[in-house]
Amino acid sequence: MVPFIVLVVSFAFFCIIGLLNPLLMDWQTSLRIAVALMFLVTASAHWGKRRPDLIKMVPPVLPNPKFIVSITGVLEIICSIGIVIPFTSNITSICLAILLVVMFPANFHAANKNVKIAGKPTMPLLQRTILQIIFIIAVIVAGYPFNSTL
Repeated sequence: MVPFIVLVVSFAFFCIIGLLNPLLMDWQTSLRIAVALMFLVTASAHWGKRRPDLIKMVPPVLPNPKFIVSITGVLEIICSIGIVIPFTSNITSICLAILLVVMFPANFHAANKNVKIAGKPTMPLLQRTILQIIFIIAVIVAGYPFNSTL
């Protein structure tokens, strides 16, 4: 839930800045920054105290869960940078959407096996699926080349 809160609160914050000074940023720039912040927060868990829990989320059919957790964290950091750069935001948004889809089986596994994250049960699968869809929409909209005057 923390990533969702970061996404919504930071998007609102940067939209307000854009309303105060439209030359500074538009809604899409606000969304790109919010998506980047969200993925930086999620990436930080890949090496922090929640790392062992994330490793437990990796489905057992996949080899080397520690490497998978590390590489997905690195990809999240790279994409956090790429999404804020207008020239790379489109391709980065596609990569992030794919990354979210590829990582979803870990959420499925965690929900079915009652894996705990920081001592708390993982989000139920239906809620997690809805949240994942929201994240996918956010990353695609952040990278889609909208006219900033919309």
